[in-house]
Amino acid sequence: MEKTNLQLVECPRDAMQGWPKIIPTAEKITYLQSLLSVGFHTIDCGSFVSPRAIPQMADTLQVLNSIENNTDTKLLVIVANKRGAEQAVQQQKVHYLGFPFSISETFQQLNTNSSIAQSLGRVADIQQLCLLHQKQLVVYLSMGFGNPYGDAYDQQILLRWAGEIAAMGVTTVSLADTVGMATPAQVSTAVATLALQYPQVQIGIHLHSSPQNWQQKIEAAVVAGCTRFDGALLGIGGCPMAKNELVGNMNMEWMVVFLQQQGLLTGIDNKALQRARQLATTIFI
Repeated sequence: MEKTNLQLVECPRDAMQGWPKIIPTAEKITYLQSLLSVGFHTIDCGSFVSPRAIPQMADTLQVLNSIENNTDTKLLVIVANKRGAEQAVQQQKVHYLGFPFSISETFQQLNTNSSIAQSLGRVADIQQLCLLHQKQLVVYLSMGFGNPYGDAYDQQILLRWAGEIAAMGVTTVSLADTVGMATPAQVSTAVATLALQYPQVQIGIHLHSSPQNWQQKIEAAVVAGCTRFDGALLGIGGCPMAKNELVGNMNMEWMVVFLQQQGLLTGIDNKALQRARQLATTIFI
């Protein structure tokens, strides 16, 4: 594998949002503080969405106000509409806003209660807010590797919607495998297709995976030109809006070890990583 500048995005928000019991705010703050010492490029730390839809994230503002970030690690929050974005851009500690844009009409309705066309308008509004407030928008193309709901899916559909988003000036697009259905071949094809077509856009992946083929997926993504990788310690997580059995996030610890062994990753404090992992085992029980 060719050496490249990889960015790791740790996603405690994704791990927490579907957890069956409410995690106390103080525990979230302590956990995020420990993750900030590891050396991740970005931490997906919360969301400004309806507390009725995602009650686990209702305390995101309190958490943000309480953590101290004296590191180079950037913070990302998820938003689902302009109202949430208006809250998020006011937060000085937030660098990235993430928006889940599904290329499946069915899942877009499930996830954000809006159509694809309506969501495209939301992306435009949020991008303008980000530019106005010196934030960066990350658009997650969910169902980016296939569609379990029976909606049409092919490379042309993927290219169409990625093109619409790139035309708005969005410079980071992350392909999301929300229900863990992607094969290594699909990861390779999707990443390479977008990387070739939109060289001005950083292509990332947000994979959910069982233990069986996670490494092959990571290898395929790296070779295809992916430079931004999402994951979560312990492999916990999943979208509660998917309405099916959750498939966990890509296990961040596995990714770190593999990428370090390949000589592709530097800057991670392995002792701090192990401390954060141990803390995670006391929170996610």
